[in-house]
Amino acid sequence: MILPRRITGFLPRLLTLVTVAALFAGAPLRAGVSLLRDADIEYGLRQIATPVLSAAGLNPSQVRLILVDDSSLNAFVADPSHIFIHSGLLMKLDSAAQLQAVIAHEAAHITNGHIARRLGNMRTARTAAGLGMILGAAAAAASSNPEAGVGLAIGAQSSAMRLFLSHTRAEESSADISSVRYMMRAGIDPQGAVEVQDLFRGQEALSVRRQDPYMRSHPLSRDRLRALKGLVAGHQTGQRDPGAEYWFNRLKGKLTAFKRAPSWTLRRAKDSASQDIALMRQAAAWHRQSNLSKALSNIDGAIALRPKDPYLLDLKGQILLESRKFGPAVQIYGQAAKLAPNDAMILAGLGRALVANGQPKQALSVLERARSRDYSDPRVLRDLAVAYAQTKQNGMASLVTAERYALTGRLKDAAVHAKRAEGLLPRGSGPWQRAQDVLSAAKRAK
Repeated sequence: MILPRRITGFLPRLLTLVTVAALFAGAPLRAGVSLLRDADIEYGLRQIATPVLSAAGLNPSQVRLILVDDSSLNAFVADPSHIFIHSGLLMKLDSAAQLQAVIAHEAAHITNGHIARRLGNMRTARTAAGLGMILGAAAAAASSNPEAGVGLAIGAQSSAMRLFLSHTRAEESSADISSVRYMMRAGIDPQGAVEVQDLFRGQEALSVRRQDPYMRSHPLSRDRLRALKGLVAGHQTGQRDPGAEYWFNRLKGKLTAFKRAPSWTLRRAKDSASQDIALMRQAAAWHRQSNLSKALSNIDGAIALRPKDPYLLDLKGQILLESRKFGPAVQIYGQAAKLAPNDAMILAGLGRALVANGQPKQALSVLERARSRDYSDPRVLRDLAVAYAQTKQNGMASLVTAERYALTGRLKDAAVHAKRAEGLLPRGSGPWQRAQDVLSAAKRAK
């Protein structure tokens, strides 16, 4: 199910994602980042990314592709285990090869060691800027013209920024070269990389004459486009993988069905790449218009075409659950979980339906399985807290509530619930130790 998850802070394993993301995204992140989590879309992204990641020498099972709810055209990496793609970029692309070019470029930042290097460059730039401020203060103190000192400090900071950005420009050019090599190695048409860069060329905020190429974290699009055309020149354009194209059209179709107006989707669904995608898109659009009968009719039509597809069943479960048909939702989610027993988001949907249907004991085991496979989902923790509270396990309810608040950056609230859990749980037990971890994190943050 497509659900925006508001993330404003992370526990230790995820802290760097927020801290470093602004550096790699090319612009400061807002106070929070909304992630779009959907089992179907993330499965499709894995199918499309696997050959590229393998060609880059990465383990596809250890690199997650995460969709960011942002309309801008961007993608970035923040650590070696995550590639973030903005929903606006995904909706703008036209083929799987273009998406694979984006993934290959971000994978190159991982394999070329740019993440650790950029952190070092950031520290160097900060040191240089700090030194400039010190020199500026000294100049102002020794001069009758304080403005001279201010000018020196600002100039030093600008030089430090140029020093840092010069590194990132070189890395972007290096990633372009590597990405084309990965695509060729994987048997993917590298023309997709040229098409993506051509798309970015039209997104320049300023006219080319007014841009300062030395104050950009990326080389100018015209220069990157020229270089990419040279790299792929002479490479025979190959047939594009129909499997990858199917999953690209499906995940883009589902994303637009939930992000754009239902009327827009209903007008364009007939132009979908396949009948099951058209029916899925129409089901989502009718569901958003609260027309349950038409939504079920269309999703049932899609399931009839692909009866062993757990992700179509997942969407039907979402439609039923959000329409307050809790019993049928449990049944459908149960079928989906049998077909995809290790998918954390499908298990989370089943657990949520069980809680809504008044079956908290059954929900607990399912939700704990979901949590063990994806520790970063706040909704699973919320549903777990409800299930624990309904089964009179108040200590565990307080603990998972504390962990949810900590995960979403509300460490003051997390400390309150962790303190409550500490008093209710057996001293020295595993859950008691988890409460101590939250209290320690809250103390460090304070």
